[in-house]
Amino acid sequence: MKPYDPETLLAETRAFNAELERQLAAMPSMDTVPPEQTRRARREGRGIYPAPVFLPEARTVQVRGPAGSVPLRIIAPEREPAGAFLHMHGGGWTLGEHDMQDLRLQRLARETGLTAVSVGYRLAPENPYPAAPDDCEAAALWLVGDEGRRAVGAGPLAIGGDSAGAHLAAVTLLRLRDRHRIRGAFAAAVFQYGGFDLSMTPSQRLWGDRNLVLSGPIIRWFGDQFVGDYDHERRRDPDISPMYAELSSMPPAIFTVGTEDPLLDDTLFMEARWRAAGHATELRIWPEAPHGFIALPMTVADVALSAEHE
Repeated sequence: MKPYDPETLLAETRAFNAELERQLAAMPSMDTVPPEQTRRARREGRGIYPAPVFLPEARTVQVRGPAGSVPLRIIAPEREPAGAFLHMHGGGWTLGEHDMQDLRLQRLARETGLTAVSVGYRLAPENPYPAAPDDCEAAALWLVGDEGRRAVGAGPLAIGGDSAGAHLAAVTLLRLRDRHRIRGAFAAAVFQYGGFDLSMTPSQRLWGDRNLVLSGPIIRWFGDQFVGDYDHERRRDPDISPMYAELSSMPPAIFTVGTEDPLLDDTLFMEARWRAAGHATELRIWPEAPHGFIALPMTVADVALSAEHE
């Protein structure tokens, strides 16, 4: 992990949060505009996130999915690959793209030696549940199969994602176990501030209207885009809310979250359940970091990523 002074880091994080809140207050809230408008703005670098960089060395392959092909963005390390990391991007199952993660995945490949593979899953509301989990399941099956291993090389596999991507990574592991009897294919998992309970944990319910990347209304809106009018009981289906799953035969996992995140309890509860199921875990809680901080130009993001890549 990069050395850092906790007090300096906390002061920087607080200052960033204040400016972030100011910027968000001047912009339309995500839940009040069509998803395509927000997608276009993000792709053009308008908003709170840096403009995406599309690396020429990244390549895209198409794998067979349940409703057509699923694109995978692949970024290899400069040295001989030590394995591969299957990545699911965040965005509330509604926003984000697999080809907008290049710089983060290039860093992962460089610092870990793993080939990064990002899944271009279908987005809600145009493609609601179970489209995104279906596509991620198809990508994982390809990666653990002969064709995938030929494409990315031998070595151990890891899986993970941020926010909705962490949710999809957990669901994918459960589907491999329950639907395909595949256990142990992934040696590790990395969950960055995942949303594991679509019936809403206490921290989600108590957050209120404050918009610090997420707000209570935005969280509810994302959930509605993904699963529509499902009631709370149906949203607790483990295929929708992995918080309620039986968690045997899961890999060791890293859980990362900030304390200024309405999904804080999702990470705290899921890590506890993962550990209680007998699996090794590392829980990393970053003081006052907001939701989505890994993708924001914050010092705490740099420090957190260096810790994850060790």
